[in-house]
Amino acid sequence: MTTLRGNWNYPTSIKFGAGRIVELPEHCRSLGMKRPLLVTDAGLAALPMVENAAQLCRDAGLGCEVFADVQPNPVEANVTAGVAAFRSGGHDGVIAFGGGSALDAAKAIALMVGQTRPIWEFEDREDWFTRVNVAGMAPVVAVPTTSGTGSEVGRASVLTDLRDHTKKIIFHPRMLPTIVLEDPELTVGLPAHITAAVGMDALSHSLEAYCAPGYHPMAEGIAVEGMRLVKEWLPRAVHHGADVEARAHMLVASSMGATAFQKGLGAMHSLSHPCSANLNTHHGLTNAVVMPYVLEWNREVLDDKMTRLAAWLGLADRSFGGVLKWVLELRRDIGIPHTLAEIGVHKQHAKPFAPQALNDPSTGGNPLPMTEQDFERLYLNCIQGVLKAA
Repeated sequence: MTTLRGNWNYPTSIKFGAGRIVELPEHCRSLGMKRPLLVTDAGLAALPMVENAAQLCRDAGLGCEVFADVQPNPVEANVTAGVAAFRSGGHDGVIAFGGGSALDAAKAIALMVGQTRPIWEFEDREDWFTRVNVAGMAPVVAVPTTSGTGSEVGRASVLTDLRDHTKKIIFHPRMLPTIVLEDPELTVGLPAHITAAVGMDALSHSLEAYCAPGYHPMAEGIAVEGMRLVKEWLPRAVHHGADVEARAHMLVASSMGATAFQKGLGAMHSLSHPCSANLNTHHGLTNAVVMPYVLEWNREVLDDKMTRLAAWLGLADRSFGGVLKWVLELRRDIGIPHTLAEIGVHKQHAKPFAPQALNDPSTGGNPLPMTEQDFERLYLNCIQGVLKAA
């Protein structure tokens, strides 16, 4: 356990190790912050870790305040309120503290404090990111408290657009936090069912990045090791939540997944985004539910890759079937539901969600090309539990 500590610059400056939250004021100061705004969600704000982090900054002479008006699957109003709090409090930087929703909202707030255009004009389309006034962006220190989205090493925020109930990606290269403080002790209190859901989200990122077409061996190398860490440590983190070693490995696996998926994602995320945007399902849990169905759908073009992956994971059955069996067994072991119907997605949702899935930015990374009809069929498979035998 003593070796699980390090300072890395990949893809940004990461300070990793148990107990390193005490360095938070130092890292804020290094970015010129005197009055950071700590952005988190309402659930975390009620826990001692948030007040402790804010107090660390205050004790070091920083004027730190907390903003927590962030909902799961954050929306524009959360960002707008955060920008107002930043400006009214005279803040000069952002501490992004929490899980994916809080980190995404915080990064969007840090972007928008210096902009005059609406946030949707910075969606990840064509060269829209060039519209950003970079000089107005606030610096960000990211402190993840879950091991799933990997948003701490991402250059974007995913927000729900309530105008059409779709998830949109707001992007700029400078949205990547300058410093990431990864302290696994902050994840110890995460309940088992949330640990399971976010851990499977980390797996989905690495797995989809690995499966995405295109040549990017660096991303694939990160992805396969990220998946191995999930295999070895996610069950232990779920069943033995106080195991800091397991938590540490999963925190790294989360960042690895988000680093790898610059290669692309796929239909797991395409299916998941309409569910969370319209029904507010948990993103990681939804990815976990649809995972085996999407693997099976893409099977015809994944045999060789799954054979290599099975060998890396040390599976007895070194084939596509071996990987699929492992995914199904992992889900059962950590309590993931088998169908979308069990989390509130039903047959009547398949048709309206299918065009949203087709238009999702993740769809382009799927190993097989998809149509609206394909997505409707795939939704029904996930809802009804139609999975062919491996």
